[in-house]
Amino acid sequence: MIIAIDGPAASGKGTLGKRLAHHYGYRHLDTGVIYRAVAKALLDAGVDLADEARAVAAALELDPEKFGDPVLKTQEIGNAASVISAIPRVREALVNFQRQFAADPPGAVLDGRDIGTVICPDADVKIFVVADPKVRAHRRTMEALARGESADEALVLADILRRDERDRNRPVAPLRPAPDAHVLDNSSLDIEGGVRAAIAIVETVRAGR
Repeated sequence: MIIAIDGPAASGKGTLGKRLAHHYGYRHLDTGVIYRAVAKALLDAGVDLADEARAVAAALELDPEKFGDPVLKTQEIGNAASVISAIPRVREALVNFQRQFAADPPGAVLDGRDIGTVICPDADVKIFVVADPKVRAHRRTMEALARGESADEALVLADILRRDERDRNRPVAPLRPAPDAHVLDNSSLDIEGGVRAAIAIVETVRAGR
């Protein structure tokens, strides 16, 4: 079974995907980390984020062993990742990596912003996670402070709104729910509530097959 989790509510989404994968004994991939790793490679090299050739080269040389680097979770890397993810050739370079991960047994949970629409359009279950932008900004600010980083909630909110606008309007794989996606609004849910709601969606789909 392949479970696709998409949507603009990035804060907590990766955790939801990881918990859902653990519940079902599946593998988990936060695909946003892939784009963040590419962005970090460019920033570390002092390369312009608009340099398509270097971005594609970085995408083809990804080292999964580095996906756990905590630096990838920072706001700076997240903003840079949103920029390079709009480059069509970068997305093309990463499609096979993601699809192969999804295809390997025993099953997988992938979360990102185009899993159910582009990467795995035939996923068994598609969940589109949303939340009020102000709620997301507060959560992300708290996460940054917990990591010992400085964070201004108003600036975080502005970054979230800019990223959502950019992702919704990019020419390739724009942010939108698949026609058969189940919308999960976690504005008022903690992670436990979000996981329970996601499991309920999966079980509803399985019961209907």
